[in-house]
This record gives sequence, C-alpha cells and structure tokens, in this order.
Amino acid sequence: MATDASDSRSARPALLIVDDDTLIADTLAFALGTDFEVYACESRRHAIELLRQLPQPPQLALVDLGLPPRPHLPDEGFQLIADLLAHSPAMRIFVLSGQNDAAHARHARALGAAEFIAKPCDPAVLKATLQRALAFSAAETAPAAQDSAELIGESEPLVRLRALIAQTADAPFPVLIEGESGSGKERVALALHRGSRRAARPYLALNCAAIAPTLVEPTLFGYVKGAFTGATANKSGYFEDAQDGTLFLDEIGELPFEMQAKLLRVLENGEYQRVGETQRRVARARVIAATNRDLRQELRQGRFRADLYHRLSVLTIAVPPLRDMGHDRMLLLEHFRGAYAAQAGVAPFSLDASAERTWLAYCFPGNVRELRNIVIRLTTKYAGRRLSAAEVEPELDLETPPPSVPEARDLSVEAERDLERGGFNLDETLKTWERTYIEAALRLTRGNVSQAAKLLGVNRTTLYSRMNNTDGKEH
Repeated sequence: MATDASDSRSARPALLIVDDDTLIADTLAFALGTDFEVYACESRRHAIELLRQLPQPPQLALVDLGLPPRPHLPDEGFQLIADLLAHSPAMRIFVLSGQNDAAHARHARALGAAEFIAKPCDPAVLKATLQRALAFSAAETAPAAQDSAELIGESEPLVRLRALIAQTADAPFPVLIEGESGSGKERVALALHRGSRRAARPYLALNCAAIAPTLVEPTLFGYVKGAFTGATANKSGYFEDAQDGTLFLDEIGELPFEMQAKLLRVLENGEYQRVGETQRRVARARVIAATNRDLRQELRQGRFRADLYHRLSVLTIAVPPLRDMGHDRMLLLEHFRGAYAAQAGVAPFSLDASAERTWLAYCFPGNVRELRNIVIRLTTKYAGRRLSAAEVEPELDLETPPPSVPEARDLSVEAERDLERGGFNLDETLKTWERTYIEAALRLTRGNVSQAAKLLGVNRTTLYSRMNNTDGKEH
C-alpha cells in the first residue's frame, strides 16, 4: 500500500494501482515499489479523490476493470479510464484484469488505455512494460517535441479548423473549444495562443477535472495568508500568474456550479479577489475553455449556467473527430510511426494494402489518442515488419460504434456524477429526457402525432398531453 510521501521517493515515477482485491494490490505494490512510487486504491471514487489531493498526477496507472459496486462487470473500469484521462491526458493507463475478454481489451484501448494485460502477470514483464511506457512519455514531453507540435493533416475538416484558428487567434474574446475525448482540443488551444500577439506571454493550462471542488477558487484566484487552514502565506492564482497571456481551462464542464458565477464575473468585468481579501484585482489574460461534454445539454439540465455558456462561446471552435478526417489517418500514422520508431531505436513497421484499407475504414472512437496508442503497440510488437489486416485488426475496437455524443457513458455512472456535482433536479431531468424523445419521434415521423405515439409506445391522447406539459404549447 502507499506510504507517506517523502523526499527519498520523489525521484521515482508515480504509479496508481486501482484494484478491489487488496492481496493483488499489495503484491503489486511490493513487487513494483522499488522502482515506482505506488498509490493503491480499491474503487473508482477513491482513485479520483486521491488524484485530486496529489500535487502532480501519476505518470502511470494499472486499472482493474471489475471494480465496485459491480465487480463482475467492466463498466466501472471503463469509466475510470475516461475519468483518469480527463484528469491527466498524458497518463499511461494499463488495464490489468482477470476479465481476459478480447472485446473488453479492444474497448479499453479505444477509450485510451495503452495496453490490456491479463492476470496473472509476471512482475518483471510488467515492470519492463511500465518502464517502456515512461520512455515513450518522455519523448512526447521533451521540449523539442513540444516546440515542433502542430496540427497534422490535409483533410477538408482540418483545413477549415486551421482557418478558424487563424481567424480567431488574435481576437480578445473568450473561445470555447468543443470536441470528443482524444481529439486534440488542448493542441488547438495552444495553436490559438501561439498564433496571437500574446504568444510571448505566459500560457497556463488548468484542468478543471483535476482539482477538488473546494480548491478551485484558491487555485484560480489565489489566497492570502490565514484565509483557510493550510494557507500559511499569500499565493497568487492562475489568473494572476497568466498576466496578459492565455489561460486555458480544460474540462470546463466539470467546474463546480457555485464557481461558475465567479468565473462569469471575471469574464464580464475582469475583476476578481484572492480568497480571504477584499482588494479587487484585474484579470488581463484571455480565457480559452474546452469540453467534451455537450454544454447546451448541461445547461438545459441545470448543471451549467446559461449566462456563462453564452459568455464563453462568443467564439466556438469544434474539433473534428478523427473518423471525419479521411486520409489524415494515414498521415498521423506516418508521423507517430516515425517518431516512436526513432525513440525506440528500431525500424518502423509498415502496412500492406489490406492493412491500409482496414486502417482507413476504422472509425477510431478514441480519436488521435487511440491512434497514437495503437502505433506504440505496433511499434513495440512488430518493429520493421510489414503488417497485414490480420495483424492490425486485433488492435482495433471494431465492435463499438462511433460515439453519438461527446462522451459515451454508462447511464448509472453518469447518474452518480450528476448527483455528486450537486444542483441536480430530478423533475427537470425527467422532463428533458421526455422532451428529447418526443422531439425525436416527431422528427422521424415528420410531425405525424399518431405515428410518433406508436414509436413512443403511448396512445395519441397521452402524447398530446405530454407535448403540452413539456413545452407549454398547443399542438
């Protein structure tokens, strides 16, 4: 199990282990504790609480798919993968599970896991796998790699995206970046900063999903000595440190509801206060926000302020999913294949005609993040080889359809998150769901109420009544 943090452990890379079997967790912690600073958790909720308390997220994670409250299903493990990547997109996640199901493995990788490892696993092999992942991560975060970062592709959606970035980069207004998980929203935010007159000024990024709700305000606005327990000295916040540069607020949909009003005030009049002081300060940084949630749906359900949404979305940029980018999938393959082969000191793999057709036909539900992880796995397994479709297909999640919403989630897991965030109203939520299905049925039947009622499984009179109840209009 994890022990107290100390300076002697600080040089070791951090590893998060999430497994409800304490024997397995303790065994892994013992086997890997010499090389890694291990934090062990038994549930998804415990893991998220721990991450919000750590000053820096672990670089690596070992996650069991079968977690409470339903340890015999993979749902909690799948959701944890999404949560961890929302908290720390650079984290390398390995699924270590007794549920050695090929479909589970493919879906875990599509969500962003680096690899699926079946239990039991040789600790020496596991250690080598983790250390190899650290080497790839180091290559991605090296200054040279960051400085040469760019939006790769020539497809029409990417050409339009570049043009929109160029048009909005130097505007003084906030920007809202929308897009699916793994699509590169943070890369777009950096491109906006670099293309503006603020490029030489600070660029700070804050992940709203990575902070405990009680720490969001002091993190954004700073605090004075004595403002709360542990505030032993004055400290500036992100708005102050960003000066007249750019402040990127990632996962803005996770911002606590009570904090949204304070952010709105900063956006409207540029004023804020450190926690515990009365002096008004002026924010000069440009705010760029990003989300993989549908904020319009969030505000309809009362979880996001409409006034804040409209203030943030003065300029909106939608990042296209990889499935809409055609041949760019090959250009990204070439880019990552060359980079990771050079990093590993091996010859790059190549694809034959059948493998190329499979690659171009795949929808990549995990977007660029998933493509990158697939390239890493193929580089590790098949360096210098020419691959056929039969060798590429096991790496792809061919059974999962592309997401129809920004983040496909298990309904019960989504319900838990809604309740944890507060401000939930069951009546309003049920009305929203009812209205959504009624509107969908009417669209499908082109306004024919009788046919819509059949689709919905209610009689025509009931549908008329519910239509009036949901929107207050006569039909």
